[in-house]
Amino acid sequence: MQPLRYSINVTLDGCCDHRAIPADEDLHRHAVDNLAQADALLFGRVTYEMMESAWRPQAGTGSRPDWMEPFAQAINAAKKYVVSSTLEQVDWNADLVRGDLGTTVERLRRASGKGLFVGGVKLPLALTELGLIDEYEFVVHPRLAGHGPMLFAGLSRHVDLKLVSRLEFGSGAVAMRYEPRR
Repeated sequence: MQPLRYSINVTLDGCCDHRAIPADEDLHRHAVDNLAQADALLFGRVTYEMMESAWRPQAGTGSRPDWMEPFAQAINAAKKYVVSSTLEQVDWNADLVRGDLGTTVERLRRASGKGLFVGGVKLPLALTELGLIDEYEFVVHPRLAGHGPMLFAGLSRHVDLKLVSRLEFGSGAVAMRYEPRR
């Protein structure tokens, strides 16, 4: 069964507002490495729309630094599954998925491959509640934002994690990977 991995950028105070987190070359290179470990991405509507508006080819023509291009190419090429009950259709190499979330994700995980990556805030909360995430990566940035969505707000139970790796970036950000203790 394919692993389901979650990765998110977060400030020291637990905010994950993408506008509050500075982008740099090392972080984008790390994100490209993460995408290479996945056969597909799993997004909710909000994350899909945000990523599409930022990274779809016509959205960024000539407006971003060259070091962002490997990430742009990787995310554009990636297969995407979008969990939404409100969207009527998706494109950008994406399929709309509906129905029972647990059943749908289990079906996707049964396909052979390297794994699935999930992003966002609300969908990972739901997947955590179902016990479906195999690996959590928090890229913690040395910044206090004071605003934005908080990770796992409303989680109904504690989830104990075991640190499996740690990577420091020149910016002072630290990527920490965890697996659930089962």
